[in-house]
Amino acid sequence: MLNLSYSNFSPECGCDEAGRGCLAGPVVAAAVINPLFSKTDEKITDCYQSITDSKLMSEQMRQRLKPIIEEKAESFAISFIDVDCIDKINILNASILAMQNAIMSLKVIPIYILIDGNRFSSRNPLLSMTQIDVRSGLFNGIQYQTIIKGDSKFVSIAAASILAKTYRDDYMNSIHEEFPMYHWNKNKGYPTKEHREAIKKYGITKYHRKTFRLLPEDMLL
Repeated sequence: MLNLSYSNFSPECGCDEAGRGCLAGPVVAAAVINPLFSKTDEKITDCYQSITDSKLMSEQMRQRLKPIIEEKAESFAISFIDVDCIDKINILNASILAMQNAIMSLKVIPIYILIDGNRFSSRNPLLSMTQIDVRSGLFNGIQYQTIIKGDSKFVSIAAASILAKTYRDDYMNSIHEEFPMYHWNKNKGYPTKEHREAIKKYGITKYHRKTFRLLPEDMLL
């Protein structure tokens, strides 16, 4: 079972994103403030014992945990950054912006923030609406900590990774109906062989990230 807290401050928020390495679709971030863990609540116990890095879980398990996390979290929020913004400010900045937007959308203001990865700041002027003090580790006056592979260490980050992944998967399933030849219901926009062969055959759509290398050199021949 993952760690329930990093700071021992409450409320503590975990944040993660999904879709950073995709060729198509948005990058999606989630922020989650977890309830106090109670061994007397079997639903919470079963849920949190199952939570881990969303990448290590089956799609069925993620979808099963999604409504439980939403019901039991003290607060949660989701942020989508579309392909136009990704192409404009690059995927790293878009991922940071998505996480910042998710945290600022929480109905409960956290005292401490956990961020999956090693970056939460950017010099891009489009992100200047937020106040990051890297030296002090403050985001809009709230202490934050980046944690590499945090989604496999802390419950709140893992829960955020599950929500970010499931919300993004649901979105990719919906736009699959518009462009079924790319099989986004299976690959979710990631650079699979099948996805790239479809790009070569049919070209790109409004959902593809035009600043990404959509085809490797051997497929350009």
